[in-house]
Amino acid sequence: MKEDRWDDHYARRARDEKWLARSVYKLQEIDKKFRLIRKGDRLLDLGCYPGSWSQYVVKMVGPRGDVVGIDLTRTERLSFPNFRFILGNVLSLDLDGLVREIGPRDAVISDMAPQTTGIRLTDESRSLSLAKRAAEIALVLLKKKGRFVCKVFEGEDLRPFRTEISAHFRQVRVFRPKAVRKGSREVYLVGLEFVK
Repeated sequence: MKEDRWDDHYARRARDEKWLARSVYKLQEIDKKFRLIRKGDRLLDLGCYPGSWSQYVVKMVGPRGDVVGIDLTRTERLSFPNFRFILGNVLSLDLDGLVREIGPRDAVISDMAPQTTGIRLTDESRSLSLAKRAAEIALVLLKKKGRFVCKVFEGEDLRPFRTEISAHFRQVRVFRPKAVRKGSREVYLVGLEFVK
């Protein structure tokens, strides 16, 4: 029987611990390192399907917190009183309408990734477009001192993007969690203490 190359230690652990996806361990490590999510936070999860990041943050913000997830695919298995799902394309969201609908946020998180082609420059460019859109949304919705994290593929455009983001946060870090698969070029850009 052929071994499933995607079924690694993190995937098995996620199943055992009832998480919706192995990606939860990336966010968990980022959260522990940067104290990203706090009790009572109002949070936006961009590209939230299959739901493990929302599942984790709902637990972390507690019953007084509020989590909104947006994706093209509905997260059927998430049902919490303080979670709301919006079916939509992040790239074409009406930002003014979103501000009116969900109000300011303490944190904006994004694990969005493009459909990969295997062509490095194309994949990096698509990933960067999603990261830039996540940042654009964060800059509109974040409260003062808010936090931001987004996935982006490493490439030559990462440094200018980081510089661009640095103008809006007191601290910006690039971080690669242990749960990122070997051979993957994904890293996370973390912005702390948003400056309005």
